[in-house]
Amino acid sequence: MGNGFACMPRKEHRGAAAVSRSKRMGSTRSARGGPKLTPAEEELLHRQALAMAIHQHLDAGGSMSRRIDAGASMSRRMAPGSTSSRRRGDLPDSVINAKPPQIVLENLETKKIVLVHGEGFGAWCWYKTISHLEEAGLEPVALDLTGSGIDHTDTNSIATLADYSKPLIDYLDKLSEDEKVVLVGHSCGGASVSYALEHCPKKISKAVFLTATMVKDGQRPFDVFSEELRSADVFLQESQFLVYGNGKDKPPTGLMFDKQQIKGLYFNQTPSKDMALAAVSMRPIPLAPIMEKLSLTPDKYGTVRRYFIQTLDDHMLSPDAQEKLVRENPPDGIFKIKGGDHCPFFSKPQSLNKILLEIAQIQAPAALLPGKASVEETAVEKS
Repeated sequence: MGNGFACMPRKEHRGAAAVSRSKRMGSTRSARGGPKLTPAEEELLHRQALAMAIHQHLDAGGSMSRRIDAGASMSRRMAPGSTSSRRRGDLPDSVINAKPPQIVLENLETKKIVLVHGEGFGAWCWYKTISHLEEAGLEPVALDLTGSGIDHTDTNSIATLADYSKPLIDYLDKLSEDEKVVLVGHSCGGASVSYALEHCPKKISKAVFLTATMVKDGQRPFDVFSEELRSADVFLQESQFLVYGNGKDKPPTGLMFDKQQIKGLYFNQTPSKDMALAAVSMRPIPLAPIMEKLSLTPDKYGTVRRYFIQTLDDHMLSPDAQEKLVRENPPDGIFKIKGGDHCPFFSKPQSLNKILLEIAQIQAPAALLPGKASVEETAVEKS
């Protein structure tokens, strides 16, 4: 099974952070052309950077101190029947000292929230979200997909979406027969969530697509980004970001953006400390899983309730592209984070937490009727 992640006790943060600060220069030299780090050294560097980021988050008044960003948790329910293509005006000005939503744990269908990272990321990216959800009494689990985070599988060897998603499927298969989870997938992690919906629908209470590849049957995850990155055929012929792990005479095996490209696409609203964490933690993106067409059926994939979270300052998956996704493959509910970039777990953690708590509390209808008669929309204001 893949590597899970949970927050460390605060006392451990300080020691690990101090070690991380003392080694930052040496790590930078290695990244610029020094001897290649061993897997054990890479894992140590990642853990040190993550500990430092969590430590800074707590010292800055993060979720464990119960400080709420001004207006970050304020939302309003829009009229049922709204469609995703219908634009809404700005919400009122931020409300200072808004309280986090109160939830009744006994009323939840499940307290287990499984967090699935996007391309190049790992379980490490969810550290703020895990902290918030645990504080609310939920049981979040973040997994490393194959070749991600501290899973040392060579990304060049990942040939299928099934290979890439194996840690998630293994986790779901090991759940007890009556146990269900809420799945949350970010970016291309949405493909792994869709794959899980098709293969383990009875283990999933709800699926949440966080600015993610919520593809239709027969569609490739890459197709979602085609407007930003050009068509797949042109991209595979011309892109300078492709990785040829099996040699230049063989098809490309991966994708790796440079630091400036990553900053512009993913982190245009993200705090600098989280960009620093990503810089030492992101790994090449296996290409095969995002180029594979998914086979999704109404009898399996179609039986699980889906929710989509849009981020409205997203440079990687534009708001228009997100609107197209929910228009062509309507979910059961749509939520919007204003001012959020492609990584709201970094840029808008309070807003994301508020939405996840709201989705967790949605009860299954008494009778699940076929089709999507209406779509609910919620907007979260810009803080």
